[in-house]
Amino acid sequence: MATAQQKPAKPARRPLWIRASYWALGLMAAGVVTVALLLGYALLVAAPNLPSLDTLTDYRPKIPLRIYTADNVLIGEFGEERRNFVPIAEIPDVMKKAVLAIEDDRFYEHGGVDFIGVLRAGLANLRGGLSQGASTITMQVARNFFLSSEKTYTRKIYEMMLAYKIEANLSKDQILELYMNQIYLGQRAYGFSSAARVYFGKSIKDVTVAEAAMLAGLPKAPSAYNPVVNRKRAKVRQEYILQRMRDLGYITPQQYDEAVHEELKVRNEGNEFSTHAEYVAEIVRQLMYAQYREETYTRGLTVYTTLTKADQDAAYEAVRTGIMNYERKHGYRGPEAFIDLPSDPAEREQAIDDALVEHPASDDMRSAVVTAASSKQVRAVLLSGEEVVIEGQALRYIAPSLAANAQPKVKIRPGAIIRVVQNEKGAWSVAQLPEVAAAFISLNPEDGEIRAMVGGFDFNRNKFNHVTQAWRQPGSSFKPFIYTAALEKGFSPATVINDAPLSIGPDTGGQVWEPKNYDGRFEGPMTMRRALAKSKNLVSVRILRAIGTQYAQEFITRFGFDADKHAAYLPMALGSGSVTPLQMAGAYSVFANGGYRINPYLIQRVVDARGNVLSETKPQRAGEDAVRVLDARTAFIADSMLRDVVRTGTAYSAKQRLGRNDLAGKTGTTNDAVDAWFAGYTPKLVAVAWMGYDQPKSLGVRETGGGLSLPIWISYMSKMLKGVPESPDRQPPEGVVMVAGDWTLEENAGGAGVASVGLGDPWPGKAPDPGAPSPADLEQEKRRILEMFGGG
Repeated sequence: MATAQQKPAKPARRPLWIRASYWALGLMAAGVVTVALLLGYALLVAAPNLPSLDTLTDYRPKIPLRIYTADNVLIGEFGEERRNFVPIAEIPDVMKKAVLAIEDDRFYEHGGVDFIGVLRAGLANLRGGLSQGASTITMQVARNFFLSSEKTYTRKIYEMMLAYKIEANLSKDQILELYMNQIYLGQRAYGFSSAARVYFGKSIKDVTVAEAAMLAGLPKAPSAYNPVVNRKRAKVRQEYILQRMRDLGYITPQQYDEAVHEELKVRNEGNEFSTHAEYVAEIVRQLMYAQYREETYTRGLTVYTTLTKADQDAAYEAVRTGIMNYERKHGYRGPEAFIDLPSDPAEREQAIDDALVEHPASDDMRSAVVTAASSKQVRAVLLSGEEVVIEGQALRYIAPSLAANAQPKVKIRPGAIIRVVQNEKGAWSVAQLPEVAAAFISLNPEDGEIRAMVGGFDFNRNKFNHVTQAWRQPGSSFKPFIYTAALEKGFSPATVINDAPLSIGPDTGGQVWEPKNYDGRFEGPMTMRRALAKSKNLVSVRILRAIGTQYAQEFITRFGFDADKHAAYLPMALGSGSVTPLQMAGAYSVFANGGYRINPYLIQRVVDARGNVLSETKPQRAGEDAVRVLDARTAFIADSMLRDVVRTGTAYSAKQRLGRNDLAGKTGTTNDAVDAWFAGYTPKLVAVAWMGYDQPKSLGVRETGGGLSLPIWISYMSKMLKGVPESPDRQPPEGVVMVAGDWTLEENAGGAGVASVGLGDPWPGKAPDPGAPSPADLEQEKRRILEMFGGG
């Protein structure tokens, strides 16, 4: 029987070291072939197609439009890229070392490609895909200027070849300079100089070690390590970079400890400029775009405005304070919104963050979510995670909203979104975003340069500029222009006019009109000077009726008003037309400068990126080349009457608060207190304040221009006039004489002028009020005026 065929024995297995050697040789051969293929590809395909380096050697970054005050404070920046090119020599050493520590610590040693880094990244990528880069700073420059950010081997080859080419044509410092000025760092900031200002509000030369490390962490992922968006993650990244700087010997252990514990003050988006002048910046942007179109945002235009930081800051604070005082006086309207608070701590924190992001801060007025509320204490959480406590006297304002029977929409309870502010002592209180609006403008009456402009409470909430766009009734603040028209018609401040009831027939508009004084009282005959100081409506109407509405309508155009916005009817005497605060400031400048029409202007000069002056404003000046629109004698008399409004009239609180005798102006309150004004000046500074609702409605039964707008004006002037010597009383020009205890034009002396108006008007069933001035009062008034002006 045949036996089964025997199977051949298996050959002996080679030892492991022999097999490993074969694998190594195979891998080396494959590597050589791969490198040869890659080099061949690079030499035959990539190298000839490498772009020219003109973009680098003639670097022209997109530089945004920047807007500054006259004293060189940045107030606005517009452009897709916030960028400010800084030469490498001006970048502080700590900033360069922070970048090198995290991005490329062998930058000054390699030739553009760091093969140690390539090997490290290659091993990591073989383990888990192409997830880790090995880009040097030079390679990042190549990518940022010429290539996409996609992670492919082809792009990597181009990147390496470009890096070699860049290194062959530029010095290391030039390459680092390009990198530090071009890299994107979040918040539309390109380059570390721009980022230093955006995040910390300072020049790059002033950054600390801690701030430099925070900025150096941004290139890897600006959205992930952005301290505005995610401060916790940014802090972790910063500490890692500080460790690298310490380990590399760039900083000492002591510097490391100090930097780790330094509390960084990161600026929030929307609060990036030290001076709030957003309304001004927007006007300038529009003017520049009208001339330069899209180049406005890329060619590096710099605009210097006429504003000064001190003026603008004072005006902004005055408007905000005035509005908030009004809001507090008229009661709390309740929380802005409500959210449900999850029981899970993590979900709860996320819900609070999401809600507060939708209710951004308005300067110092921050949003918070209430976590606990009672009649004795309210606790709330800010977006930063900080808890605030409101208690004691601060609860009085919101007491109705803490009551047990408060309506659901106004009740403060857990989940309510409220606004809080902190005072100088650190105590918190509840505030509310205002519904009322206000505006303020100041300018130099000698040449029209605008010193301050605040168009509203918060530009980010309402971009409507009330200074330039709001056409409102001026009310009694318009009376000086009617009185001035009368001065050139033979009236004088001593002209006696009857403050008595008046009924105007239907010939003035289709129905009987019976104007009233604000207080409802009539005081009988009084001088025109006293009538303006006391803002008597009936006197103003009688003056206008005497001089003629057509004449007055034409006369007011001398001051810059539009005739078609002031109908030639008697209500014009009470300010029934339409003006803007800007117009009012220009008009009152005529009184302040002695009778000259000036043109308010905002831009001093425009400069390009190379420092070339593209345009420069050369304003006309009062007393030089400005057009005289008012006789010097008339201007003097009108000014003396407006000074009396402050010395003895409705604006007396300005005299009390400021303690000066060179102030003049006029309050204004329209029917039903819909608009409240104060327009006032010194010989060197004119300012106008207005308050009202965007959708016109009453500010309140007892509200007036003297109570609402005058305090804003006083607040601003108290800062601007501090330490400024008082202007001497004006001397009467030739042709002005003192008659019957007051000034008048020389040609109206001797009885030629208007002595009285309306003394014979009927006053049915009513005698003058007991408070009306007696003949003795009028005589005393004359003596006071003589003493005031030194007349004889």
